[in-house]
Amino acid sequence: MPLSEFEQKRIDRLFSTFCQERVPAQYHDQIRIEFRIKGDEVTLFESRPHYQDQSTWFSTSIARFKKDSKTEAWQLFYADRNNKWHPYRDCPANRDIEKLLTEVKNDPTGIFWG
Repeated sequence: MPLSEFEQKRIDRLFSTFCQERVPAQYHDQIRIEFRIKGDEVTLFESRPHYQDQSTWFSTSIARFKKDSKTEAWQLFYADRNNKWHPYRDCPANRDIEKLLTEVKNDPTGIFWG
């Protein structure tokens, strides 16, 4: 089920701030942290210019946040090297997506940022 307009705007503000703060502005021509909202999911990814063609950017998945429509809780996922998604078990589902985003930011296991 798609997110409400209110929730989309809240997530847009939250993730926009996170992405801007994650990479200093002077490096945005080299690396960007971005996100995409689709249905009941928010995907966070890192984008960099291709090493052979600087005009072409490629993206690497970092984290996915998926809302369960029954419980209204968000679950956090990480991508493996083959870009397959797996539940992140070190942080339980939470109704506040901000708590999960903080887990990604802090990355205590090194699974999101390496």
